[in-house]
Amino acid sequence: MRRAAFVYEEAQSRHVLRKDHVFQPNRLQLTYELLQCYGAFEDSLLVTPKMAEESDLLSFHTADYVEAVKSLSQGEEREDAAAFNFSAAGDNPPYEGMYEVSAMAVGASLLAAALVARGEVDVAFNISGGLHHAAPGYASGFCVFNDAVIAILSLVKQGLRIAYVDIDAHHGDGVQHAFYQSDRVLTISLHEWGRYLFPGTGGVGELGRGAGTGYSVNLPLSPYTDDQTYLWAFRDIVPPLVERFKPDVLVTQLGCDTHYLDPLTHFMLTTAGYTEAVKELRSLAPKWVALGGGGYEMGVVARAWTLAYGVMAERDWPDEIPAEFQQRYGLKRLRDEGKPTIGSASREREQARHFAEQGVAELKRTIFPLHRL
Repeated sequence: MRRAAFVYEEAQSRHVLRKDHVFQPNRLQLTYELLQCYGAFEDSLLVTPKMAEESDLLSFHTADYVEAVKSLSQGEEREDAAAFNFSAAGDNPPYEGMYEVSAMAVGASLLAAALVARGEVDVAFNISGGLHHAAPGYASGFCVFNDAVIAILSLVKQGLRIAYVDIDAHHGDGVQHAFYQSDRVLTISLHEWGRYLFPGTGGVGELGRGAGTGYSVNLPLSPYTDDQTYLWAFRDIVPPLVERFKPDVLVTQLGCDTHYLDPLTHFMLTTAGYTEAVKELRSLAPKWVALGGGGYEMGVVARAWTLAYGVMAERDWPDEIPAEFQQRYGLKRLRDEGKPTIGSASREREQARHFAEQGVAELKRTIFPLHRL
């Protein structure tokens, strides 16, 4: 059985970005409680993180930006808030305690990376992490500090080679930006085509620059992509590149907003397809740092990440959710009971498959030769 660690602090789920905001941090507590009901922490490590130091944040973010987050977090009015992409009515509203909770997410990812790098565990999962849009000098896509970049930088400093695989429905633009000119970090992102979904980036032609040419890999997929097409594309691209790169540590962003019930995206994956993708990642990862990410339907997030942690810890949870959790939250089954109906027409499935085939072919034409594949 793999040695697994779950990194979590209840304080990470108490803040509110805005009452009507789609990003609900209490999804983290829901996931933790569901895993607890399954007895997940009886034979794996439950670890409490601490806030990252300011010096950790400054390894990627600018000093002006860190200072702005700190002051906005304390309720100070700043005329330049918009310059850092903060606005009360926008995607990134300032809120009380924003600095502390964002630094805690970074601290949790740094702890996960340290546990894996030291060999104390084989895999560590920080569900509060995966905030892959944050840029050096501004917030983006609900992300304040980019924990994924900072954790990867901490591993690179130790001389380690890192492969980063992002299966969130949104392109991992912040992480790609950080390592766009590096051949020490291979970044792979599978996501919904930017024509239809934020942040609008992640085309197959974004393949790195300078020493990093060929080390940024993007596979955009079209709306209505289902389990079958997604897994086919994943298996054709991700394992060959990761195996060829031979990373010391695999870092993954496991956003579950690819699910057909997610309110923000247009993919048609089920919990079965998502779990299979996580299993594929497990097979590539002797050392594995797993991060959370997107997911905006509360019940789906709790179920998907519980299944993901089961893959990491090599535990097969019963499908019937424990009675205590059923009574509290009304979720009865861990795995999907139904199937997506939207996007189920054969024409839509065929179009999604054709688009995926084009993307896979282009990556094999442009990226694979750079890795002698």
